[in-house]
Amino acid sequence: LAAILDDFKKRGERALVGFDFPLGFPRGFAKALSLPGEHPWRAVWDQLNKMVKDKADNTNNRFGVGSEINRRLTGGPFPFWGCPPKDTLTTLQPKRTREHGPDDLPEFRYADEAAKGAHSIWKLYYNGSVGGQAIVGIPAARRLKDARGDAARVWPFETGFKALTEADLEGVLVVIAEVYPSLLKATPAPGEVKDLAQVRAQAEHFAKLDEAGKLAALFAAPKAADEVVEAAVAEEGWILGA
Repeated sequence: LAAILDDFKKRGERALVGFDFPLGFPRGFAKALSLPGEHPWRAVWDQLNKMVKDKADNTNNRFGVGSEINRRLTGGPFPFWGCPPKDTLTTLQPKRTREHGPDDLPEFRYADEAAKGAHSIWKLYYNGSVGGQAIVGIPAARRLKDARGDAARVWPFETGFKALTEADLEGVLVVIAEVYPSLLKATPAPGEVKDLAQVRAQAEHFAKLDEAGKLAALFAAPKAADEVVEAAVAEEGWILGA
């Protein structure tokens, strides 16, 4: 991916990089962990970068990270849940131990509620889980962004929640956003697996919008209450097209 982006840079072309996992956690997460910094989303990115060990052979410590965060938040196996039996710990169980209550961190982000069918970030394992991908993926997105400095911006945290104009993107070569391919109906071609078909359909969809001059409008805030927009920009993030 870095090589592809470097090639785009040489050609003076801008790229939209979509990650199919949450780029932020439910509102209140950074505060609950007492993370420092003015920007909750970035504080979480920095914290995960310190905790995650992601090796070249694709082994990682995502279950250990989830367990440690559970310990810091509640001292028990909550809110993260889901793991293979061999990774079971006092602070991480294979099955969810209880429901979220009014005094807990939310089970879903506002974006998850807007995108029908999205799974909770607290689910680390089993079909449809995104928690493990977020724990490992956010540090990777952080490295990608930091290597490019101000030429890479994360939507909506750094771009603002608005239709993006050329003036907004002056000097920006990479826009990083969260995507959810299941929002679009994709029909696999012969020999094509479902995941590949979904990614292809998503890329083609955004490309067509871009060609028609309609992609910029997709970055605008949804018609939602002020607290929803504020939470999305400060810490939760949003799903492009939700």
